Amino acid sequence: MHIAIVGGGHGCYAAAADLAEQGNKVSLWRRDASALNAVAQSGLIALTDYNGTRDVKIFRATSEIGAAVRDADLIVVATPAYSQVDIATAMAPHLSDGQVVFLPPGTFGSYVMAQEVRGRGNKARVAYAETGTLPYLARKRGESGVSITTRATRLPTGVFPAAETANALSVIARAYPVVEPVEDALSAALMNAGPIIHPPLILMNAGPLEGFPKWDIHNEGTQPLVRRVMDALDGERIALREALGYGAPHFPIADHYTSDRWMYGNAHDKLVDSGDWREHIDLLTHRYMREDVAYGLAFLVSVASWAEVDAPVAKSLLSIASAVCHENLAMGPRTFGALGLNRLDHAAMRDLLMEGAAP
Repeated sequence: MHIAIVGGGHGCYAAAADLAEQGNKVSLWRRDASALNAVAQSGLIALTDYNGTRDVKIFRATSEIGAAVRDADLIVVATPAYSQVDIATAMAPHLSDGQVVFLPPGTFGSYVMAQEVRGRGNKARVAYAETGTLPYLARKRGESGVSITTRATRLPTGVFPAAETANALSVIARAYPVVEPVEDALSAALMNAGPIIHPPLILMNAGPLEGFPKWDIHNEGTQPLVRRVMDALDGERIALREALGYGAPHFPIADHYTSDRWMYGNAHDKLVDSGDWREHIDLLTHRYMREDVAYGLAFLVSVASWAEVDAPVAKSLLSIASAVCHENLAMGPRTFGALGLNRLDHAAMRDLLMEGAAP
């Protein structure tokens, strides 16, 4: 299968190496040609996992997005939510009928990217799917290496429009056999783990994050009282899902810490033992704030408001983050209000999610 990997982060390099090693024809696109130079020249990514380290050959590394996506069966966009509109704009002239775009995770980016591509005049029948997390816990090593700590064991995935679910998931499953169907793209967006895990961790660890050069929010930063807030926040997410009619499994975040039923199986200890997440985090600029709070948590709060579901912990964390950043993050670009969706009733929303028509 021809797979395009769009982006230059940890998850993208992990996906490129992992999927190429499985025998797929993989094209890796990154906007910054100079940062891609080492892989472009050698055609190799050094992959490290529990099997050791080896060089994996990929088909192409390019900074020309058309060359990467034009003939791809599957396009994996493993980038932060704040990059999705720009990427959709760049891809729009090159997408064609039958392609599948996969966002791990999406933060409702499946809907956003579909609207952007259509708004650019491309009416091709493309399915946009999203799931709740990256398929990998991974960290890049230098300019051409990546270390995978663990791989996802379950990827609950929804498709926009939902009418394309069967076809889209059959394509994605050829790359990621652990995908599981959920009702639609909104259901998948409300599986996103980042806005549940990271806001309590960074805000309740603000002191050590500012006070020490490096800090592991997943090790010393994950204490019982932090977990208590995280579980309360996750309870609001699950209550919202249930109010919208979405069924179990809801992938409660507690399972990430206490069982093997979550998306990465029993991976939290592996994450801590790797030491890869002992790092410097600038609260004002880090992805955990700029994506998981400003996009993901703001999205969750806006959907709860639209559905008239109380979410006091989510609102409080968003307010504290807004004070930290001196910004009103509740007015961000990924809210239902900003997307023009808050005027839809529940029936119209269901129709939109199923058929993909613009509101």
